[in-house]
Amino acid sequence: MMVEVLGAIKKETLKAFLVKQERFDGRKFDEYRPIEIQQNAAPNAEGSALVHLGKSQVLCGIKFGVGAPYADTPDEGVLSTMVELLPLASFTFEPGPPSPEAIELGRVVDRGIRSAKIIDMGKLKIDDEHVLMLYLDMYVLDHDGNLFDACTMAAMRALLDTQLPKVEEGKIIFGEHTGKLDVSGIVTTSTFAKIDGSLLLDPTLDEQLAMDTRLTIGVMGDKAVSMQKGLSGALTREELFQLLDIAKAKHGELVKYINL
Repeated sequence: MMVEVLGAIKKETLKAFLVKQERFDGRKFDEYRPIEIQQNAAPNAEGSALVHLGKSQVLCGIKFGVGAPYADTPDEGVLSTMVELLPLASFTFEPGPPSPEAIELGRVVDRGIRSAKIIDMGKLKIDDEHVLMLYLDMYVLDHDGNLFDACTMAAMRALLDTQLPKVEEGKIIFGEHTGKLDVSGIVTTSTFAKIDGSLLLDPTLDEQLAMDTRLTIGVMGDKAVSMQKGLSGALTREELFQLLDIAKAKHGELVKYINL
């Protein structure tokens, strides 16, 4: 009960700030929190990265396996994307099977990568019966809002550093590699929250708890490649195009962080 009361008070205070065109942390409405990206954060993975987006923190690790191709894509490897919301990251996360929030996070990252076609899945084919299975696993270590963009940045940096394993007779030779994974571009996402008509880029957890709706836009180059809306609130046509313009403008800024 006390948590709900404090949350309601904080929500009303936040809205009072927005009326004055201000945010709790002093940022502009279209400004990201500080971003830090660490390469090779998990040395035993084939590729990895640790991302700090404000106080949110996400670790991504990539591993490979060998398996049978899907029936509808017999000449392509398999991409599997997973997000785990560790209980240590937030009091709202609980152990157990993947929550709807974790499933949505994984799907948004996966959709951006697939829609942009930055990985030639045909190059992951080993023979007619075997393909490489790329496991892209993300772990949320701290949650203070906007896990979508943090996960996307972690995934992209990890993919750019990923080494392809050596395969002999349908088995991976662990510790041996044949070169780097060919990644043809960088996808970024920009996530927005709408609160009482105010449109905020990179919402904090407090802002997310107060938002009416959420929109995540995936961009590569000058094109939007994916889009995901959350919650029941609405966006006008003008607001949608405004957010598209901001997401495209922020793409270059985020690419610089990812490219280190």
